[in-house]
Amino acid sequence: MQETLSRSSTWRSGTVDVSEGKLAYYRSGTDAPPMVLVHGLTDNGLCWARLATALVPRFDIVMLDARGHGASSRIVDGEKHDPGEDVADAVRNLGLNDVIMIGHSVGARAAAICAGIVPGRVAKLIMEDPPLLPLTDQATKQKRLQAFRDHVATFHAMSEAEIMAKGKAESPHWHDDDFPAWATSKKQVDAEAYPQYAQPWQDNLARILAPTLLIHGEAEKGSLVTWQTVDEAKCVNPRLRFAKIEGAGHNIRRERFPDYLETVQQFLVDP
Repeated sequence: MQETLSRSSTWRSGTVDVSEGKLAYYRSGTDAPPMVLVHGLTDNGLCWARLATALVPRFDIVMLDARGHGASSRIVDGEKHDPGEDVADAVRNLGLNDVIMIGHSVGARAAAICAGIVPGRVAKLIMEDPPLLPLTDQATKQKRLQAFRDHVATFHAMSEAEIMAKGKAESPHWHDDDFPAWATSKKQVDAEAYPQYAQPWQDNLARILAPTLLIHGEAEKGSLVTWQTVDEAKCVNPRLRFAKIEGAGHNIRRERFPDYLETVQQFLVDP
């Protein structure tokens, strides 16, 4: 799938300026409404390739590499960054308006933050299993950051073939097209890419003005969104709609792609 996109005559790669850095992207460049895809932690933009291929006839798709991921600017030890501000900078500097934005996991949280920063540019927002978790104290943050560094170090010590084999063993129900970019991304991610949120998720969601769909799976299978979270989010922002994909965990589009795609397409045509 990654090779298919790279060889296509319409897809192109580039970079866009953001605060003190650059984000790499792949873009279909079609004469269609813009859609920005924001990946999750340790992934890269090309991890959206399967969904992008399904939607590209209707949209000018931009798949971003987050800072510290893919071919985007690196993150140095101790540097603070806000992925949502980076996405907002990218939307502004690419001159995008009436954007359909889809984010997964940490990318969903970044997309929500972006929608609050540039509300006039975001037409619709789809969040796939965002981490709507409470803020933690400094000691817990450091513990999680160190665990993430160790996780990244493990991947960096492996070959892409070993990473792919590990992924297929742990996620046998994913489509084969999901693995190449996923394995490559694990060799590209920075050990300092773990996000440090300064605001509660409730504040981020409350600022969203665009119609928004939050897609989640089953908490028992690893979804980060519980029914308690859904109830609270409904109170925070009445514009939010919710869709539960049965049998899915955190990686909903990879685990239940047909159901995910149908849910996304229905929301995109809804008024």
